Amino acid sequence: MRIGAIPLGDSHPLVLIAGLNVIEGELETLAAARTTRELARRHGFPLVFKASVDKANRSHLDSYRGPGFDEGLRILGRVKAELGLPLLTDVHEPGQAKPASEIVDCLQVPAFLCRQTDLIAACAATGRPLNIKKGQFMAPLDMQRVAVKAESFGAEGVLLTERGTSFGYNDLVVDMRGIAQMRAFAPVCFDATHSVQHPGAGEHASQGDRTLVAPLARAAVAVGIDALFIEVHPDPERAPCDGLCQIRPAELDRLLAEICAIRAALSAAQ
Repeated sequence: MRIGAIPLGDSHPLVLIAGLNVIEGELETLAAARTTRELARRHGFPLVFKASVDKANRSHLDSYRGPGFDEGLRILGRVKAELGLPLLTDVHEPGQAKPASEIVDCLQVPAFLCRQTDLIAACAATGRPLNIKKGQFMAPLDMQRVAVKAESFGAEGVLLTERGTSFGYNDLVVDMRGIAQMRAFAPVCFDATHSVQHPGAGEHASQGDRTLVAPLARAAVAVGIDALFIEVHPDPERAPCDGLCQIRPAELDRLLAEICAIRAALSAAQ
């Protein structure tokens, strides 16, 4: 499959899907895209820039959702026009799929919605590839039915994303076996950001532990993945959404260097 001009899966290079959890403003989004592009180039990673235009799944009524669907797409359109990056964003309703596909190169189906047939059908009908996140309640092998469903509706490639599994209340655990299991029937992405969440654990928002992003990302790369998903923020403590799970650009810089070393070691051992 391809996201824009970037091939993904099989023997192709590891793809970096990185950017903002949610759009906060036009200038901030452009700055984040430039920073992420520079880091990806420095370490030789193909980059897909990710930013949500509307975070519909919020813990609290007053939680920040973004600039709105239409305004968010306009901002992403400017990112593409000025920086030429392939784009990914998530959609939550069937009616959002077509307008989003006119701007972005890959449509993301959120984890909580991975079994919603009408949404997957609408996304597949756009002709764009899909990134379908594995539900926190789903077994890895059960995602094969999700992939088959999307392909039967004509999806131009399906990427499955591991983002942790519910582990009791307010916690997630990553079973690295699931990456290998899903990779047997589809290319797989690892979401190192959302895997460190403590869902619903805060008073008004989910909690998380960003110190675990790098260790989990390194482990997933060692197991074998086709894409790595990471959300980055210049000041995570002030981020309006999931700040405790996001890392700073300097931390992404170090992590990408470590990942290059891991991949080089694996290649040398083969």
